[in-house]
Amino acid sequence: MSGHSKWATTKHKKAIIDGRRAKTFAKLIKGIEVAARTGGIDVAGNPTLFDAITKAKKNSVPSDNIDRAIKRGGGLESGGANWETIMYEGYGPNGVALLIECLSDNRNRAAGEVRLAVTRNGGSMADPGSVSYLFGRRGVVIVSKNSGAVTEDDLLAVVLDAGAEEINDLGETFEIISDASAVVKVRQALQGAKIDYESADTPFLPTMSVELDADGANKVFALIEAIEDCDDVQNVFANFDVSDEVMATL
Repeated sequence: MSGHSKWATTKHKKAIIDGRRAKTFAKLIKGIEVAARTGGIDVAGNPTLFDAITKAKKNSVPSDNIDRAIKRGGGLESGGANWETIMYEGYGPNGVALLIECLSDNRNRAAGEVRLAVTRNGGSMADPGSVSYLFGRRGVVIVSKNSGAVTEDDLLAVVLDAGAEEINDLGETFEIISDASAVVKVRQALQGAKIDYESADTPFLPTMSVELDADGANKVFALIEAIEDCDDVQNVFANFDVSDEVMATL
């Protein structure tokens, strides 16, 4: 079971519990605006926008906020920023590799905030290319076990022909892995079978991982939280594994 995936689940729940909803909203809105700008405002013809809107709705972002973000991205309403995707690389405790994805309209501000968060929490910045080779862009669709009486075999029958490569049981959810280019087809296959899904994304997943004990996991989780608190940070990817036994103690 991937530590990255479990952390994604953990941070999602924690974001709701600890009142970080406003920051989550802002990041989701920014993603919608960028998707509309780069691929157009026609949701039917822009799968990236469709997935960004779906993700926002599943996180209870108000419809008015979503509509305004689409209009800003499409140039139909003023106030849109010139968002730029910026990737930073670094190391965390125990040699854990970090890929930090930002959307910012101020490169200097983003760099300063990320560097401060990393160095204050036991990490260090790295030169471009130092750790990115340890990650690959993949398609990841998360299906909740609460979405219906769906089993792993049921899912496999639905998504295998759509390009799914593996399904991981994460306890409360199933994680469907595919090539990044196949994530839309996998999502559409689930929709065709009337199986609800929590999210459909193309994150960077590690090709090799560092096993963490409880102390190391606590330090890495604290570092990732600090980085994600930066306004310009959209996603943090890290190459660690945490066993079920260690997770149970945290």
